[in-house]
Amino acid sequence: MMKDIHSYWAYLVLALLVFAVANAIIGMVQKKQFTDKDLRIGLFTLIVSHIQLLIGLVWYFMSPWFDLLVSDTATVMKTKEVRLLAVEHPITMILAVVFITIGWSKHKNKTTDAAKFKTFAIFYGIGLVLILSRIPWSNWF
Repeated sequence: MMKDIHSYWAYLVLALLVFAVANAIIGMVQKKQFTDKDLRIGLFTLIVSHIQLLIGLVWYFMSPWFDLLVSDTATVMKTKEVRLLAVEHPITMILAVVFITIGWSKHKNKTTDAAKFKTFAIFYGIGLVLILSRIPWSNWF
């Protein structure tokens, strides 16, 4: 059940993250005013990504991947598919959420609208790229 929740929640995270990055780029390029709507988009994306991280961590420690990593690290590291699920995916997703969190924290210190949009575009964008790079696509479809 945790795996299913983690998988379905990921669609929401991706949709919101793409929307937040696109909104930030559009706001920056069109020199828009940073409004409460933009703030809420960033905040909601932050919250949803943190919930996904928590769900993922719970699932990871319940999964066979963690047990295999603990019991037979050499085999995990030699097998590309297993290494993706046991090592690369969790570490990369944690890093992605760290970048999203940094983006949220840094935007609060910016005084101009363009700087706030730019901060979201950069840090949320890095988070999006990291997530897209380590999604186990073969398990998704």
